[in-house]
Amino acid sequence: MKNMTDKLRNHLHEPKTDLVHATVPLDRRRFLKTAIQAGAILAAPQVVRGAVVGRDGGVAPSERIVLGGIGIGSRGRYVLSCFLHEPDVQFVAVCDVRPARRESVKKMVDGQYNNLDCGMIHDMRELLARTDVDAVLIATGPNWHATAATMAAKAGKDVYCEKPCTKNIAQSLLLRDVFRRTGRVFQAGTQRRSLPNFMFAVDLARFGKLGKLQTVHAHPGGLGTSMSGWLPAEPEPAKDVVDWNLYLGPTAWRPFNKRLLDGFNFEKGGGMTGGGCLEWGSHCVDLCQWANNADDTAPVEYEPKDGQLHARYANGVKLIMRNEGWLKMGSCPVRFEGDTDWVETGDNADMAASSDALLVGRGAKIAGYPADFHVRNFLDCVKTRGQTRANADVACQAHIACHAANIALFLGRKVHYEPKKNEFIGDEEANRLRSEAMREPWRI
Repeated sequence: MKNMTDKLRNHLHEPKTDLVHATVPLDRRRFLKTAIQAGAILAAPQVVRGAVVGRDGGVAPSERIVLGGIGIGSRGRYVLSCFLHEPDVQFVAVCDVRPARRESVKKMVDGQYNNLDCGMIHDMRELLARTDVDAVLIATGPNWHATAATMAAKAGKDVYCEKPCTKNIAQSLLLRDVFRRTGRVFQAGTQRRSLPNFMFAVDLARFGKLGKLQTVHAHPGGLGTSMSGWLPAEPEPAKDVVDWNLYLGPTAWRPFNKRLLDGFNFEKGGGMTGGGCLEWGSHCVDLCQWANNADDTAPVEYEPKDGQLHARYANGVKLIMRNEGWLKMGSCPVRFEGDTDWVETGDNADMAASSDALLVGRGAKIAGYPADFHVRNFLDCVKTRGQTRANADVACQAHIACHAANIALFLGRKVHYEPKKNEFIGDEEANRLRSEAMREPWRI
């Protein structure tokens, strides 16, 4: 996979670096680099292994990004493997409330480095207090994502966070504001923003190759309206099996049930308002936002209609979230329609369009939605302090679109949203659903 990453990197857009960012304090990596350079001037000549200073294919310690992991289950292990393939990453510690998972990840990491150095931590606050850690991978259940990410940013860490990144509109705005204020780098785990077929389709829409954009279609992965999970109580295990209270974290308390240990699936619809828009939606709606050049806003109208969710942007473009009627393109399909042409693609990396000429120059076909390129984009931005493809501002608006859709589904009626004020127009019932209480002592 590493070789594939190197060969295909030229097919992908470079990270944006022309934005103004908050002043970033001198971090450990830059300090070490400066100290090594100063030492080279003052110290007497001595023999140093090439790998130590970055020769012979090695990466100098001052250039390595020191990474920790929070809540590393099945998805987290996959994303972690993408980080471990990168030579400029050093993973040093895993934090999880389940000892078995801590031990499993430690075995994986120690095997990669051929040592026994990977630390195991029970409470993420201990990991975030470490001054040697530059960045964290957050792959907990969605109940923890926004809280853990904002705590990490306030502790001076850059963050790669799996999705859904937030549970409601209020959390989406707070996540954005914290990363703006701290100047830390954030990457949402919406890795399709870094895959050639999706990027190519988006560019066709963004740059007018389909004519004037009319409608964007997203697969939401479900349009239900059930409340978040409360299953029959089972005997709560001992803390040396799982710390249930810490596992719940800021989300509403509920009795232990082992089925809830599977990635907190009941929170993927957005917690309070249920539904499924936040699962695939955080990928597919995100791509539709991008295709519509709407990364800084969200639709202004949402309406459940005929088993679908219809939304409309202020510029007149329609967003349709639907589960049926897709071409056979694999999971997570999107379709963009202009007034002259259309394009559709999905996770098998096939593409269909109204004209074969539209697909000329589409580049490499990479199926299976790998995260390697997205991880690399994050690491590059950690070094340059540039904005990632799925930065906190982008993630905020894409998640707001999904949360607002969930609210319309939950209420079973049309709602009108004002993106500049971040509120529903004249709708007290909908506005109450923009946020929810968090359990003590957790706050964003």
